[in-house]
Amino acid sequence: MRTGSMRVKFIALWCVLLLAKLLLAATLQPFGDEAFYAWEARHPAWVYSDLPGLTAWMAWLGAQLGGGGVFALRLPFILLGSLLPWLVVRITRRWFGSEAGWQAGMLALLMPLGGMMGLLALPDVPMLFAALLCLDAIGMLMRRLTPLGLLQLALALAIGALAHYRFALVVLAGAAGLACAPAGRALLRQPMVWAALAVGALAWVPVLAWNLAHAGAGLGFQFVDRHPWQPQWRGLWWPLVQVLLLTPPLMWLLGQALVESWRRRRQAEPAWPLMAGLGAVAVPGFFLFGFFTDAERITFHWPLAGWLALCCVAPPVLARWRPGARRLLHAAAALGLALLMGYLALLAAPQGRAWLAGGPAYADNFSGWNEIAGAVREDLQAMPPDTVLVADNFMLAAQLRLALQRDDIRVLPHPINEKHGRAVQLADWGQVDEGAADWRGRSVLVVVEDTARPLRQRLAGYRELCQRTGGLPAPQVLNVDQGRKRFLRFALLPAADGDEGPDDCVLPALAWLEAPVRGGRLSPGDPVRGWALKPGSGVARIEVLLDGQVVARVEPALARPDVANYWSLDAGDGDRFGFVLDMPAVPGRPAGRAWLGLRLHGRDGGSETWPAQPVDWRPSGQAETGPAQGR
Repeated sequence: MRTGSMRVKFIALWCVLLLAKLLLAATLQPFGDEAFYAWEARHPAWVYSDLPGLTAWMAWLGAQLGGGGVFALRLPFILLGSLLPWLVVRITRRWFGSEAGWQAGMLALLMPLGGMMGLLALPDVPMLFAALLCLDAIGMLMRRLTPLGLLQLALALAIGALAHYRFALVVLAGAAGLACAPAGRALLRQPMVWAALAVGALAWVPVLAWNLAHAGAGLGFQFVDRHPWQPQWRGLWWPLVQVLLLTPPLMWLLGQALVESWRRRRQAEPAWPLMAGLGAVAVPGFFLFGFFTDAERITFHWPLAGWLALCCVAPPVLARWRPGARRLLHAAAALGLALLMGYLALLAAPQGRAWLAGGPAYADNFSGWNEIAGAVREDLQAMPPDTVLVADNFMLAAQLRLALQRDDIRVLPHPINEKHGRAVQLADWGQVDEGAADWRGRSVLVVVEDTARPLRQRLAGYRELCQRTGGLPAPQVLNVDQGRKRFLRFALLPAADGDEGPDDCVLPALAWLEAPVRGGRLSPGDPVRGWALKPGSGVARIEVLLDGQVVARVEPALARPDVANYWSLDAGDGDRFGFVLDMPAVPGRPAGRAWLGLRLHGRDGGSETWPAQPVDWRPSGQAETGPAQGR
């Protein structure tokens, strides 16, 4: 393929992806971490509990350029992320010529994660930029030692240090690459190179100073607390996940490029030994690392710097492939990229999120934030102007701050504040709220992200919340996407000084549908069975809903000692939590996927709609005139 043709295709695809990212950035609800970085941007600092300061500074820049919305937040990251393929082109052109450069840039664009990088306001964007800028500087310096190359290396190292703690692993990979290349080892004998490295290392000083002042909280979270540091078999999923994210042909090519780099490590071209060492640490190294590190949070993007670097040595390998194989690679990668864009477009649309709610592809971190912000805005309009707004966790507080543009939102202690390394930062800002003792007789709106806790932990969370507040009214429930994202709002009257609250708390209700199973078949006459409880008052009656329509009513009248034992309920709470009824016919409801849910009416007068679950509805044709009654 002619160089000019590949250049035109690269530029055309780059423009299409830039436009797509701009459109998605304006419609996709903010990721939880993005909202917190926007919050950090309101508190300028060199270092925060979770990250060095660069991500927050970029978020601040976005706010200055375009206001406080999510699109403005993401704009600097989109622009910086769009430079990554151009850096791949620049690096490859120096090593293998112009045609190879455009081919490598096309591979970086077609790589699904690479092509869409920058869409979200995340620290990976400046970190990847710094990594490729370092690689470009090293490639320049291995050919000729110049002040410009030294300055670029120092700047890139500083950017990376201010972007993420994980950049230390990028530095390790670069050191391995330099050690493998004779030209790299020669560079390390140059005093000016060490001077550039020293300048770049200075960017770590604020990070170390912050950790010394906070008992190593940031380093502890990133390298100790979040990792089990014990072998775990879940690391075996890593190659499969990478295959799905890169597409099989592209991963095969980049794997071949790494092997080729090792085979040619003794050749005159310094790119090969450099990439042999760098790629071995940045890709297989992360695979081994994955057996001992965080398996609960998202880590699939960690080796992206290594994959992008391998794109730079992939064109000579790709040139040996048959034309049909090359076309297959580009087609498969383009399909993977299109599927990722389509998935993000689904997440950006309310109808798309509602459709995804029935399966495992639902992304709750992109869902529900606009809806809860709108509900809270209406609640506050009906309450006194000095109402205290309290969120039960950092992520919800950050989302409300971003949507409502108010910085006085307080945060209750919550397990995920610690889990995500934000508890220390909230304490530094003075945003942690201990409950009624901090409210000084003011009205309070407490907002709880119910689905932030696993079901097994919710009752303990409700009890803790009741102790902190001194008593809970019946919650206002907001179920988003059939309850896949669920929020509770409690409007609290001013608490009297010294009032520690009642001895007994009326807690929110809990329920579970045991039959039919999620996604199972449901027809008229089939049993609908489960349990429901509401400690402190009890459940008076249950309405069974199909697609939001009441189709049956039942009382929890069956003894369920197993439920009482599981939830450690006192004898005073009773043990009649179970219910069962025969599913009635629903005239006019066609066959297909439907949502089966419950509405729980407590003896305290409150009503709470429980999350619905998808079922395969198969009507029998029987007709009934009204809602059925339970057995």
